[in-house]
Amino acid sequence: MAFDDELRKSQEQAEQTVERYLPEIKASPGRLAETMRYSVLAGGKRVRPILLLQSYAMYGGCDDTLAGPFAAAIEMIHTSSLIHDDLPDIDNDDWRRGRKTTHAVYGPALGILSGDALLNYAYETAMKALDEPNDAGPQKSSDEHDDTDLQTGSDKYRERTARAASALRILMQKTGMYGMLGGQSLDVENEKNNVLSIDRDTLDFIYLHKTAALIEAPLMIGAVLAGAPETDVRTLEQVGRRAGLAFQIRDDVLDATETTEEIGKPAGSDEKNGKTTYVTLFGADGAAAEAERLTEEASAMMDSLPAAGGFLREYLIRLASRRK
Repeated sequence: MAFDDELRKSQEQAEQTVERYLPEIKASPGRLAETMRYSVLAGGKRVRPILLLQSYAMYGGCDDTLAGPFAAAIEMIHTSSLIHDDLPDIDNDDWRRGRKTTHAVYGPALGILSGDALLNYAYETAMKALDEPNDAGPQKSSDEHDDTDLQTGSDKYRERTARAASALRILMQKTGMYGMLGGQSLDVENEKNNVLSIDRDTLDFIYLHKTAALIEAPLMIGAVLAGAPETDVRTLEQVGRRAGLAFQIRDDVLDATETTEEIGKPAGSDEKNGKTTYVTLFGADGAAAEAERLTEEASAMMDSLPAAGGFLREYLIRLASRRK
């Protein structure tokens, strides 16, 4: 299958998976569920659920009831971070993904609450992977079951829950105070204290935690859920680290070189706010070259894995050269 065809198929799968696990509008008082759905369904590339589902498939995973909840959960977590980033007390942006941001439509209070609700609901959703699936095949009567059947079913469920528990641990570590939220907090703290001129080490710390952690997580989780070897999971963590840093550097370049209409959010905001970025440190061409170098390293690591990940490898390469 050609890459573009497989990409469309992967995006459709990710979109359907994310929407399937969102709460219905009638599921909450007031407009909370409506606000949550508005934010998640505002569009976007669905990068993280695609990475998770592709990593899972790369190692032979085929149970949507196991991978699906995690794919939806990580997109909810990502969206919650965007909602909070856009708030008046942080970036004060009115446009995201080509339309009005959540707080601009529903007000800052619901913006805060919907971001909190999505973060919490994401973990509720991921926990659904611990549910024992109902087998769709022919059912045996009680007197037809033997000890072997029961033992096999029990072992399979124990293996399933062990993998899901390991994936939950990764999800929490990569999105919490030592991951995404830690990077966001340092970024916001610097900005609010007018510490806008920072060195590369500090910038890398922010980028690796705020952005790369949410690229590492889906690659690792997909592999863990499919039963990949621990050495492969750690390699994928390093792939995600480099690809995630390249992804954020590309954001810096797009902010400096593209228009608001092209990227779907305010362009030139980094320079306007005096923020240090890779473009500030190395210029647009230098930043683009660094993103390319990191992507090449990630690609070489992908090639070292025994699993066949041709689409996933190409997808990571294209993320670092995207135009929006």
